Amino acid sequence: KMTQQMRDLQLAQARKPPGPSSPNAAKRLYRNLSGKFRVNYTSFDEGSLAARGEKEKLRKSYLFQSNAALFEAVELQDLDRVQDLLKQYSPEELDLNTPNSEGLLPLDIAIMTNNTPIARALLQAGAKESPHFVSLESRSLHLSTLVREAEQRVNELTAQVVNEAPNTDCSDKEKQLKAWEWRYRLYKRMKAGFEHARVPDAPTNVHLSVASSSSVQVTFWEPLSVNSAIVTKYKVEWSCSPTFSPVLGEAVIDQLKNLHFTIQGLVSGTAYYVQVSAYNMKGWGPPKASVPPFAIPSNWREYDGRAPRRRGQAEALDHLLGQVKTVHQHCVCHEPCKNQPQSRKHSVSKSLKHLFHPGSKFLKTLKRGLYLTAIFYKDDNILVTHEDQIPVVEIDDTYSCLLMQDFLWFTKVSCMWDEILWLRQCVTVSQSSCSCILQTRFKMLLAISQMQGLLGIQDLGQVFFEPVKDKQGNILIVTLKEVKTNQTFESVRWVPICKLQSSRKSVSSPEEPTALDTLLISVQDKLAYHQRSSHALSPGLYLGYLKLCSAVDQIRVLVPEQLPNILCHVKIRSNPNISREEWEWMQKMASMEEPVPAEPEAETPQNHLFQELQVAIKELMTLINIPLQEAKDFRLYSQEVLDFGDQVSFLLLLPPSDDVCTAPGQNNPYTPRSGFLTLPLQIFELGEER
Repeated sequence: KMTQQMRDLQLAQARKPPGPSSPNAAKRLYRNLSGKFRVNYTSFDEGSLAARGEKEKLRKSYLFQSNAALFEAVELQDLDRVQDLLKQYSPEELDLNTPNSEGLLPLDIAIMTNNTPIARALLQAGAKESPHFVSLESRSLHLSTLVREAEQRVNELTAQVVNEAPNTDCSDKEKQLKAWEWRYRLYKRMKAGFEHARVPDAPTNVHLSVASSSSVQVTFWEPLSVNSAIVTKYKVEWSCSPTFSPVLGEAVIDQLKNLHFTIQGLVSGTAYYVQVSAYNMKGWGPPKASVPPFAIPSNWREYDGRAPRRRGQAEALDHLLGQVKTVHQHCVCHEPCKNQPQSRKHSVSKSLKHLFHPGSKFLKTLKRGLYLTAIFYKDDNILVTHEDQIPVVEIDDTYSCLLMQDFLWFTKVSCMWDEILWLRQCVTVSQSSCSCILQTRFKMLLAISQMQGLLGIQDLGQVFFEPVKDKQGNILIVTLKEVKTNQTFESVRWVPICKLQSSRKSVSSPEEPTALDTLLISVQDKLAYHQRSSHALSPGLYLGYLKLCSAVDQIRVLVPEQLPNILCHVKIRSNPNISREEWEWMQKMASMEEPVPAEPEAETPQNHLFQELQVAIKELMTLINIPLQEAKDFRLYSQEVLDFGDQVSFLLLLPPSDDVCTAPGQNNPYTPRSGFLTLPLQIFELGEER
């Protein structure tokens, strides 16, 4: 018999003995293991284990019990227990895809009893169907054999119970009889589920899009029918012919977390047709052709042969910086500054001596001047000095008004924390000009070096987008850095932020808070800004809103608080690529003086993009609190698609020409809702690069 052969094979391999023989036994197993499943093996008393082999044997014993418990949970249709086991153990630890002594896998039992929730949970965990079922006939024969043998066993036990006198052995026989009656009903239910099932319907919403110049992507949904057995895999086929004769290639998808597939290695400019079909235990269902019916691999740059904007830029800048360093190695700035006036020479020497003098330390109080403070944080803790102060060093005690140009220069220096010594040497020679700007920037470099030396670390993190000021004339430039490892620092220690804030309140003046008081009050907001500014967008095509406002000395850009390194935006779709056909349609629409409201032809990539843009524009107008009727005066930026790597791209939505940038004193006609910031344009550009 086929079933007997499978059993012999399983026993020969010593995979595992049969599980509990009855539902009651299974329930008892759950109760006994419910506490043990939560035990960490390392929590056992090491002294009670004779050797490492004993520990491994104990571990395997628990894993075997978890495997048996999984089979029983599926048979009893206990969804909660199945989910708990899948969370606690890996598929390998559960032997998720190893057949039991009946030649069945947990997924087989779930789909043949038509238990869709459990089957979905198993599929999400990577469960497969039994490899023994190579055909419909083999599955049907196997189920019939299981039912027949279970029925035969029930009849044998019934006869024994009826003919034997009541005793202990008879009680055991009755328990076995109940167990086999239950298993007989289970196998009959599985057989009936298989016989009544039919092949699945075709998948729905099969959408085809161009992913690049050499690939297309197909996405799809499950079949609509709920009367058929659960789908366990899908097949994607592609061809250059609408009749799929011949089929150029196919791919089977059995990882069902995300129903999409990217077909790689295609020829640019060639039309490819795609269809998708679904599979269940009764076989493959009919294929469903995609919408649109074909796609041509391409990219928007092919429209006019444009090269990527940033191609080679990073390498060119590195090369340029290398040339500058080479020149400065032989520059007079690395020689003794003999020609400098004696007073300046003395001043610089004094500054350098102060930097490396043992008395150089963090400041406790602020005077009227410009300062640098570094905030290092980990979870809810922050680094402070031994006096419970945030690390602060002085930049310039005679500087009472921070010019925006100096601050923006400092933010650029923050991209070169490792090059501060070299930058300081290069700036030193220029002090002979007695430029106030150069003197201030040299003092900034000295303060950075001092902070790095006191902390024992070079990377001070990211500069907060605006300084902290008070009425006494103090100005704090703030850097922020998250520490994710157990890193040690010099002259500082960790304390909870709440404790630091409480102690500061007790000694500060509530009437006129200093810049340090203001910093501590708002430190959580600054840390949240720092964390959000490092978040990345998920892959896709986005619609961004570009809105600027100008001041006397800077231009600021509107950004969302939740993602301040990106423009206000909404997601158009998950595919970041704009095809040549889509870009050609956008260029045609942009060239019209009065765009015609007619939609593109149905079932074309252009029509799909048109519909996606309509939805995205409505969503974006709601987000930035602009009446939808005013959107007719807005424009799509049609000069290029903004590519941020290979996975994220942007189309820009621009206000009317007169409202792109609000002038000083001019009222902003569009008032965003709360949850937005305006960042200096240079700060935004640096954050975008990070």
